[in-house]
Amino acid sequence: METDNKNKELKPRILIAYFTRTGNTEIFANVIKEFVEGDLFRIEPVNRYPNSYQETLKVSKVEIDNHQRPQIKTLVKNIEQYDIIFIGTPNWYSTLAPPVATFLSEHNLSQKKVIPFATHGGGGAARCLVDIGNMCNNAEILKGMVVYSSQAQSSRETISSWLRELKIFDKI
Repeated sequence: METDNKNKELKPRILIAYFTRTGNTEIFANVIKEFVEGDLFRIEPVNRYPNSYQETLKVSKVEIDNHQRPQIKTLVKNIEQYDIIFIGTPNWYSTLAPPVATFLSEHNLSQKKVIPFATHGGGGAARCLVDIGNMCNNAEILKGMVVYSSQAQSSRETISSWLRELKIFDKI
């Protein structure tokens, strides 16, 4: 019995925080959850982005260009309990989406293992993963992953291989 309790104590607490507009980054987050059994946290801005893709581009471009941090609905109240934190974002103008920047600026992730992931519509990783890492002072940034937006669900094997490559999860 003690051995079981000891193993449970050693199991890292995992948070998978993500922002999604079209659902693709959410799919990626859910695939990660299937493999690592972490807690999901959806980053949601107080003011929703427009339904129109073109209008969203206009709003997000202004936010990114002006380093704006849109208010998000909730914060993770117990962030200190997590050892490993996945951070997911769509690639917007070659960087992370502004709500993700808000999340990172409002949570202390020092001494955590941070694993960035992103979806893109053709721009690849660009600066997304690096920019996430740059916002996480005193955190250990592990190798991130990027998938083409519409292929998030069909990338299960690629995602599984990436998670195994990190060598921090026992049963993948």
